[in-house]
Amino acid sequence: MSPDEHLRRLVRHSAPEFGTARPGAGADRARAGRGAARLYAGGMADSIPDQLPARSRLVETALRAAGIAGEIVLLPDSAATAPLAAAALGVEVGAIANSLVFFSDGEPLLVMTSGAHRVDTSALAQRLGRQKIARATPEQVRAATGQAIGGVAPAGHPAPVVTVVDRALADFPQIWAAAGTPHAVFPLTFAELVHLTRGTVERVD
Repeated sequence: MSPDEHLRRLVRHSAPEFGTARPGAGADRARAGRGAARLYAGGMADSIPDQLPARSRLVETALRAAGIAGEIVLLPDSAATAPLAAAALGVEVGAIANSLVFFSDGEPLLVMTSGAHRVDTSALAQRLGRQKIARATPEQVRAATGQAIGGVAPAGHPAPVVTVVDRALADFPQIWAAAGTPHAVFPLTFAELVHLTRGTVERVD
């Protein structure tokens, strides 16, 4: 089975089977990730939005409004962490754009960081001229983004969120971000991520 055929099966059948493991799933998901761009160029894009969860459809709308062509891919198993997403897609963990929500100076702050990095909140606060940056609670994350931890996307939020983009993500020609749920991801470039979020590019580690 070709990568494109396999990803068609993932997209068509993954929704009712979220969280269900099967033998060989890791290798299959890696092949699917590598075939994603070719699949959507092949004409399935029109059928995808109807199959997306509601939160992912909001992300899809934001991507199209920003002129970003990358299509959302649904995975059968959770990609709630950078290592899980990298393994599912067959890419380096550094190419995963983690969406981490913090609370800073009375407002939410979204940090899009490379999966290979941990955010140094003290150093980042100093670079941004902020008093303090602290991890948001699950309730604050949901209020700011409309999404749950593990599936937070860089867009599709109820209102714009101030965003910082890790400059290390520029090292990768293609990066992957969550699309509103732990099972949904999409590809884009560093430049597209900065455009989509209107983010400030900064070192975060």
